[in-house]
Amino acid sequence: MALRPYIVGNWKMNGTRATLAEARAIDRAAARHPAVDVALAPPFTLIQAMAEAVQDIGVGGQDCHARANGAFTGDISAAMLLDSGARFTIVGHSERRSLHGEDDAVVRAKAEAAQAAGLSVIVCVGETEAERDSGQAEAVVAGQLDGSLPRGDNAAASLAVAYEPVWAIGTGRVPSVADVGAMHRAVRARLVAVYGEAGAGVRILYGGSVNAANAGELLAADEVSGALVGGASLTAESFSAIIAAAATLAA
Repeated sequence: MALRPYIVGNWKMNGTRATLAEARAIDRAAARHPAVDVALAPPFTLIQAMAEAVQDIGVGGQDCHARANGAFTGDISAAMLLDSGARFTIVGHSERRSLHGEDDAVVRAKAEAAQAAGLSVIVCVGETEAERDSGQAEAVVAGQLDGSLPRGDNAAASLAVAYEPVWAIGTGRVPSVADVGAMHRAVRARLVAVYGEAGAGVRILYGGSVNAANAGELLAADEVSGALVGGASLTAESFSAIIAAAATLAA
């Protein structure tokens, strides 16, 4: 793990103010492992409260709109996220792509809007089971990267990419370590092609059924710089074990 590890929890549509206790416990765990960057993306309703409750972890959003303001009922702009205490946002998660019909152009617009507002961005990419089974996984992910990555001066400096095979998200299924390494090497190649030398410094996270039992093995794969964690980030007990695994590899 050549780059500083980045472990991010995506709480999705889970959490109320009562669950801030878990965030505080995760914050204490992160303080014990200063070599690891740790962050949580709670629901929008908890961003401000969580940002005020923690000290050693980053807090971010799970999505943002591409426009700064306007008649977009139910949406949240990047500037609003920043104002609430967020320092990053996730864009292009497969659940946004599949359930809300977001294509690569929408994801790129959101990423660029977030960076323009002063947020860091995690851009998600990943293939379906059918695409992997047909041997198209790397081509699909490369195409998503080409269409979704933000452009502009210093875009790579506030960017991370999360590779999440769609068929592994929330299913308990995990690709082999060799497959993870192969895809992350392919992602790195695209990042360098797009950003030049700066692409070598973009952290690539693995996501998809990451848990305490498999984190060490997955984080040790080629070009894996961290993890985007779903269900296992909802409790301090399980998420802290993933942070500890990253810290061991960073030592």
